[in-house]
Amino acid sequence: MSQGAINSNQRVGIFVDVSNLYHSAKNLYQGRVNYAELIKTLVGGRQLIRAMAYVVKSEGVEPQHPATGGTRGRAAMNATPTPAAGEDSAGFAGAGSSEASFFEALEKAGFELRMKDLQIFAGGMKKGDWDVGIAVDAIRMMPSLDVIILVTGDGDFVPLVNYLKWAGGCVVEVASFRRSASSKIVEAADEFINIETMPRAIMKTRYSRRSARRG
Repeated sequence: MSQGAINSNQRVGIFVDVSNLYHSAKNLYQGRVNYAELIKTLVGGRQLIRAMAYVVKSEGVEPQHPATGGTRGRAAMNATPTPAAGEDSAGFAGAGSSEASFFEALEKAGFELRMKDLQIFAGGMKKGDWDVGIAVDAIRMMPSLDVIILVTGDGDFVPLVNYLKWAGGCVVEVASFRRSASSKIVEAADEFINIETMPRAIMKTRYSRRSARRG
């Protein structure tokens, strides 16, 4: 984030596409996002008005391990509630309890939750995206905000970014992992924030730490 551009009087709204963020952290780093650190860094001394996290219920959540260093909000969404390769199933809580712990961690980190149930269609196809919901909420809140931060790398949000900028007069920042973010959304944003460069924003899972020791 460009510290020179920060104005402490700016009203900030944060909208997090949790599933997008989770899969990027897992695939790139075999880790999880520290949501408490994320929200702190994104706000950057400005006035936080709303922080929204969009999740899909019953999508499955990986087991919760104690956070180190007193951090909170260590949790992540997973498409299936099964152990990762090389990790025994004993460390897994039931899907319901893991999911509840994850939601609680997000709330403790300072997020308001938007939840919907995972839809499963005939043939096994699953649908649980929040694209429309995030767009509606951001547009509805934009009169009360100076800066809107979209935490996603999904290029489908480019029309929303442009609308918030040109119709709403808001500064639009996009935060995501640069290696998995759409180049279109990076270009469309007033500022792109690379989560990969945030100190303490990525927390390694138990399995990834164990693999590193073996290496």
